[in-house]
Amino acid sequence: MRGLSDKVAIVTGGGGAIGRAICARLATEGCIVGVFDRDRESAEDTEEHILELKGRATSAAVDITDYNSCTEAVTRLERQHGPVDILVNCAGYDRCIAFLESDPVFWDVIIDINLKGHLNMLHCVLKGMVEQGRGRVVTISSDAARVGSTGESVYAACKAGLIALTKTLAREMADKHINLNVVCPGPTDTPLLKSFNEGELGTKIYQALHRAIPFRRLGRPDDIVGAVAFLASEEAAFITGQVLSVSGGLTMVD
Repeated sequence: MRGLSDKVAIVTGGGGAIGRAICARLATEGCIVGVFDRDRESAEDTEEHILELKGRATSAAVDITDYNSCTEAVTRLERQHGPVDILVNCAGYDRCIAFLESDPVFWDVIIDINLKGHLNMLHCVLKGMVEQGRGRVVTISSDAARVGSTGESVYAACKAGLIALTKTLAREMADKHINLNVVCPGPTDTPLLKSFNEGELGTKIYQALHRAIPFRRLGRPDDIVGAVAFLASEEAAFITGQVLSVSGGLTMVD
């Protein structure tokens, strides 16, 4: 991809399955990758993986639900490597549970990680991008935001909020030459999805997904990374405020 070499990129949730794959792809494209994850060990594992690939990376334990944690981590990274050029908002969490069986404590956890955390990172990083007069933001939402998903009501609401947030910020930041876009994975073979295969509701949904995807398989983390690298690159310089689904044809929506 054109324009990724030597760019400084942050990937939140960089210790997770999709986040790690994104980190590795950006590193192989020449980016200096800041691997942000709440789990320090997972972040360090991703950093080590990138170094094995002869790439450049710095890991940090970051709680994106804590604004100060985000600010401090971004400041440290920029002191070491320079201004952030690319932000990939990938961190996320959910549990499969029917809405009426959930409670406000659970809602707060889901909202903090899947919506507020992204707000925190955007607020911290966009200030620097405005000063530079350039930048790329790719937010990982979900096709649950576009068509709904049984057992994921609050999660889907947060992910839909990220789409609306991205489109709004894309308008606000257009004259600053900052591109903001969304990638919506469909069901992807990750530990998070596998955790759904518990209980009657979760097992029913998990099994149904295999049958519903036209490609007859779950997505893989590596299926997501090309879309992210493209939207972060100069190849997508005239694309902003858009939503790209990567779902094997499961969600063919306008």
